[in-house]
Amino acid sequence: MNRYRTHHCNELRKSDIGETAMLAGWVHVLRDHGGVIFIDLRDREGLTQVVFRPEENAELTAEAHHLRHEDVIQVEGKVSARVPGTENPKLPTGDIELVPNTLKILNRADVLPFPLDAEAPNEDLRLSYRYFDLRRPQLARNLRVRHRVTKATRDFLDEKGFIEIETPILSKSTPEGARDFLVPSRLTKGKFYALPQAPQQYKQLLMVGGLEKYFQIAKCFRDEDLRSDRQPEFTQIDIEASFVEPDDIFVLVEGLLAAVFRASRGLEIPIPFPRLTYTQAMDEFGSDKPDRRFAMPLTDLADVFRESSFKMFRGALDAGGAVKAINAKGFAELTIGQSDELTAMAKQYGAKGLAFIKVENGEWKSPIVKFFSEAEKQALRSKLLVEEGDLILFAADKWEVVCEVLGRLRSRIAEMQKLTAGSEQLDFLWVTDFPLMAFSAEENKWNAVHHPFTRPKDEDIAKFEAQKFGEVRAEAYDVVLNGVELGGGSIRIHEPELQAKIFAALGVSEEDQQTLFGHILRAFRLGAPPHGGIAFGLDRIVMLICGEETIREVMAFPKNNRGIDLMSLSPSAVDARQLRELGIKLAIEKESG
Repeated sequence: MNRYRTHHCNELRKSDIGETAMLAGWVHVLRDHGGVIFIDLRDREGLTQVVFRPEENAELTAEAHHLRHEDVIQVEGKVSARVPGTENPKLPTGDIELVPNTLKILNRADVLPFPLDAEAPNEDLRLSYRYFDLRRPQLARNLRVRHRVTKATRDFLDEKGFIEIETPILSKSTPEGARDFLVPSRLTKGKFYALPQAPQQYKQLLMVGGLEKYFQIAKCFRDEDLRSDRQPEFTQIDIEASFVEPDDIFVLVEGLLAAVFRASRGLEIPIPFPRLTYTQAMDEFGSDKPDRRFAMPLTDLADVFRESSFKMFRGALDAGGAVKAINAKGFAELTIGQSDELTAMAKQYGAKGLAFIKVENGEWKSPIVKFFSEAEKQALRSKLLVEEGDLILFAADKWEVVCEVLGRLRSRIAEMQKLTAGSEQLDFLWVTDFPLMAFSAEENKWNAVHHPFTRPKDEDIAKFEAQKFGEVRAEAYDVVLNGVELGGGSIRIHEPELQAKIFAALGVSEEDQQTLFGHILRAFRLGAPPHGGIAFGLDRIVMLICGEETIREVMAFPKNNRGIDLMSLSPSAVDARQLRELGIKLAIEKESG
């Protein structure tokens, strides 16, 4: 028999009344009711009320007077029915209480950094005492949900014939988008490993190795600016398979997500998911990860203003651009602060300004209305379903800028109006046919939109060969939930000649191709099968399932938003001897006076 307990603190019921039980856990709440001491004893599973009465055991009750919150104790005694009228229907153990005849203090708690039964304090304090913060039921629940998600993932993929394979953590630095974390080598001074941003090349090499169906719950590392859904180290559900087409991946992923939501939330999600192309998503929602739980579509107004006398709109169309608008229903009374924020956001994402119309008291209020003809006004009423109290926001520029600006405004206005607050809707969809490359004016070069191993669509190969890179679509796809990208993937390039051409188009010289990617190019020359896959952000999926706003709430020991572990105080300085062994000398810049 376990010497600490016979039951956990969420186990005893009416059927146990009269039995002897031993419990162990933390003093969650302590109440003194006229000399009678009530304790809510807590362990991972829940709470049990323990009652010390002086008339039954004065010595034990006196000892209980000295207990403090979060002391670790062990009690043994009789399971009794609660006094009629004092039952707690909110607790599974609310019909009973334990009346102890022994009390053992296993460990005393010092002054607590913050109370666990009150509103959570600021995040930095919580992260400094993360081992204590983990006792809060919400965090414990989140980590159990995470466990169920990973277990359901492994069970589902195992049933589908996938093999879990670990890939190296100490890897090679290659240009794949984000900044690498570098690890100096002691044995080969002056050389560095890189922590993997993703197992991308390894999983493709596993396909060359003939393993056909791979997955991994993989640790990934990216040295990038942090936000609510980013950490320097995070976890991916990584999947790759041979001899597949996009539809094979879609069916697999839909089944996997259905299994995950069933296991973690008891929900049956509808499959298959609807699909939008990248162009459709941007054109209608201004985002490649659209939230469709609310209306406010981007409405194309090219036919309205094609012959307009309003130069701003007509000029954009004559230059081959676009004019679009969104109708924020009932938002005409936005505050000055909200208006300023939306204007600043529009400029941040490329607009020269923010044209608008407020519909108040039957009047269209805007400095641009005087430029519109009656026919144009009527067309706007019809296309945008304009009503009293609406706010119409316009953008006129290049198509990409117009979509980006209005998409950002659409999402921010939805937040301001709380259009999805309390929504239980789960809107899954696929976004497909992304551009293969995007031109960076700053770098004066083409960059891969996903990564350089993504395959162009077969029907666009001729455009690629003609160097019309901006018109080439990728065999790439993202799965989206409620405006959040859950994961992305693609069919990969498996022919060495095509892969070399893609590298060349991205500005990677033949010499650099061999230096950086020689291993994968050589592998492709030994009979690489067609293959493709996808990777999910595990932390992000669990965050959405748990209804949290940051992935830090579903990770046991996260960094803060400055990339610092406040609990262990890392990153930290290291001993000079360690640096000498690595052949590294720090260049310390003196502060200017």
